[in-house]
Amino acid sequence: MDFEHAKRIGIAAAYNGAKVLTKHFGNISQVDRKGAFDLVTEADTESEQQIIKTIREAFPDHAILAEESGTGHENSEYQWIIDPLDGTTNYVHQLPIFTIAIALALNDEIVFGLVLNPIDGELFSAAAGKGAELNGKPIRTSSTASVHDSLLATGFHYNFGEILEPVMKRFTVCQNESQGVRRLGSAALDICYVACGRFDGFWEQNLEPWDMAAGAIIAAEAGGMVTNFSSQPFSINQKEILVTNGKIHQEMLSLLDLTDQNLSQK
Repeated sequence: MDFEHAKRIGIAAAYNGAKVLTKHFGNISQVDRKGAFDLVTEADTESEQQIIKTIREAFPDHAILAEESGTGHENSEYQWIIDPLDGTTNYVHQLPIFTIAIALALNDEIVFGLVLNPIDGELFSAAAGKGAELNGKPIRTSSTASVHDSLLATGFHYNFGEILEPVMKRFTVCQNESQGVRRLGSAALDICYVACGRFDGFWEQNLEPWDMAAGAIIAAEAGGMVTNFSSQPFSINQKEILVTNGKIHQEMLSLLDLTDQNLSQK
């Protein structure tokens, strides 16, 4: 397979989705709920439709895993993993911190990923073994050597109330040990900000593949380290992720380990 061609199609799909998001931004007519705090709008669904249409025209036999429409062609060795609007709550409130995230996996291994912020025009991308880029220029993770000197990021999943104790314990510990913890509301963007050195580390639990896949390869190709909270290698089938510049990874793993506090990680 020509991965450069796949990259071009993925980028074209992202920009087609971005046209939808910018068109509806500040002009949402209906907001539905998938859960108490999990919102979906016509922008989510229309963006996803445009992204899938672009990919299907080029790769009709590839599998697709998309947030709003599920899966298709599951028997293919190639799978596109799509989040048409990561940061819907921000989007609904006209906060310009949201992204489109698209990844391509070969037998469950991510080989390409991109994250696009339609508002500021920043396009993060990476292909396996090729390094990571921001708007075509190489990026690297930070050189910060300790959590004490780090700026961190995290996210609270929509069901955080069900896992409040471990979520808040980790947040408190990391806030106390670092320069601060930010919560932007888009996991894909948080991970990319680690990749380009704006953040030194990011963690979150109860995520879905489309939340993590694109950002994970971008961070890894930028020199970062990507695991779960138990230091196992990243997999799209896991529900949690820790992304760091590598230098603070072991320290972050210790801070996220709740076994000494006897708290359930659920």
